[in-house]
Amino acid sequence: MGIIVAIGGGEISELETLAIDQTIVDLTNKKNPKALFIPTASMDAEGYCDSFQLVYGDRLGCEIKHLLLAKNTYAPEEIEDMILSADLIYVGGGNTRKMLDIWREHGVDILLKQAYDSGVVLSGMSAGSICWYEYGHSDSEAFDNEGKWIYIKLKAMGILPGIHCPHYNEDNRETDFLEMVKGMNTTGIAIENHCAIIYKDDGYKVISSREQAKAYKIQEINQQMIVTEIEKHAEYNEIANM
Repeated sequence: MGIIVAIGGGEISELETLAIDQTIVDLTNKKNPKALFIPTASMDAEGYCDSFQLVYGDRLGCEIKHLLLAKNTYAPEEIEDMILSADLIYVGGGNTRKMLDIWREHGVDILLKQAYDSGVVLSGMSAGSICWYEYGHSDSEAFDNEGKWIYIKLKAMGILPGIHCPHYNEDNRETDFLEMVKGMNTTGIAIENHCAIIYKDDGYKVISSREQAKAYKIQEINQQMIVTEIEKHAEYNEIANM
C-alpha cells in the first residue's frame, strides 16, 4: 500500500491549494523531496510548469523535475528513472482522455503503479485525481449545442476503487455525476475545489485549503441515490468505513 492525494480543484498559481500542497510535501517526510510534475493533460503547458516550480520548488523547497511526454521524446529507461526516483509525483489537470492514452503508450501507468507500491507519494488535481480511480467523470470531450460540457465516463488506472468526480461544485457536475453513478454498482467519490482526500495505506482523511470545501460519497441504495458528506477528522479512518 502507498499514499495518494486526490485534489478536487483550485488554482495552484493563485496559491488556492497551498495548504494541501504543503501536506503533500510533508507526507514524504523529507526536508527537500524530489518532486516530479507530469503535466501531460495540459499538453505540457509551460505556464503550468512555471506555477508548479513556483509553489513546490521556490515556496515548498522541493527539487523539481518535469516529465514532458507531450513535447519531448524520452528513452524508456529515462521515464522509469524519473518516476521511480521521485519522492512525490504531482499530475496536473487538463484532458484526462488524452493523458491516459499517452501514458499507456509509454507505459507510464504501469510505472506509476510501481511507484505507488514503492512508497512514492502520488498526487494530482482534476485529471490528476481522476487517474488514480477505477473510473472518472470527465469533461474531456466537447460542448453540446447549449454550450455545456458533455461529460463522459473514463476507465482510469484503478489503484483506488470507485468512480471519481473532481470540481464537484462547478457547473452541472453534481447532477450529471449522480446520473452517471446510477446503475454502475460502484461508489462515487466527489471532491469539490479546494478539497482533497488523502489515501494512506488502509486509511483516508479529508483535508481542505478552504473550510467550506467538502468531499462526498455517492451510492445507489434501493434505487435511491444517496449523497453523504465524507467528514473531516484529524486522524485517519479506515477506508472500509468510508
